[in-house]
Amino acid sequence: MRPIAVVGPTASGKSALGIRLAHKLGGEVVNVDSMQLYKGMDIGTAKLSVAEREGIPHHQLDVWEVTDTASVARYQQDAIADVEAIMARGNVPILVGGSMLYAQSLLDNWAFPPTDPEVRAHFEALLDSIGIEALHQLLAEKDPEAARIIEDQDPRRTVRALEVIELTGKPFQASQPPKDAPPRWNALILGLHTTAEWLNPRIELRTQQMFAQGLVEEVEYLQTQGLVPDSTAGRAIGYAQVFQAMAGELTWEEAVERTITGTRRYVRRQRSWFRRDPRIHWLDAEQDTLTQALALVE
Repeated sequence: MRPIAVVGPTASGKSALGIRLAHKLGGEVVNVDSMQLYKGMDIGTAKLSVAEREGIPHHQLDVWEVTDTASVARYQQDAIADVEAIMARGNVPILVGGSMLYAQSLLDNWAFPPTDPEVRAHFEALLDSIGIEALHQLLAEKDPEAARIIEDQDPRRTVRALEVIELTGKPFQASQPPKDAPPRWNALILGLHTTAEWLNPRIELRTQQMFAQGLVEEVEYLQTQGLVPDSTAGRAIGYAQVFQAMAGELTWEEAVERTITGTRRYVRRQRSWFRRDPRIHWLDAEQDTLTQALALVE
């Protein structure tokens, strides 16, 4: 019943390995992709369809409305409950996804730093005044490590990091648990190692397929459900570029290319984050990952 986590960069094959492990070990999957938490965000997040889940129970999919603001603390509470319920049923939790803070919140005993409405309001006002690029540069001056892992176009997390630094007097990273602490539940953490030469064509193909399969129509439908560009869900890679093309800020060809380059940039951050975790057992994504994984499980 020891949980198994499958982490690593986007498009590396995590979902496929998770399904295969669940079949082999009698497992249930717990999603660790922050954007797959949102209802209706299917094509742009490469969410497995019901058929593709092959009868394996999946948890933490389609649990948030697109109007909801993402909350790692909320996810942590709900996902921990799912994992422990799976273990209570005598099944193996298979934690699958590459969202870095969400993975850490689930695998580590992370008590989130305090919040203060006045301090947050100060940085939100500063954001309105100077813009996200300048605010992110301020974060880089105060805490280069936090700026490196937080997307430079992510106002919410930039504000939150500055708030934590202001309240604690310490770098944002210092609020997170050490990487060498035993993982929660003594989980086995598997990481998919990839090379750029192997992964980049997969990212390009996946992006082109997303647009061909109806990503634009998905965004149009989600607009009727309240999705707007200036929201957590609306700033997701792919969705943000569709909104820009709809507004005439990009051509559709540029939207596809910006989605590809945005995904590659995100992959670089994922690699950097997960490489620093000494608890991860790395698998070669270009080989038979199930065989490699089962060797470690056994």
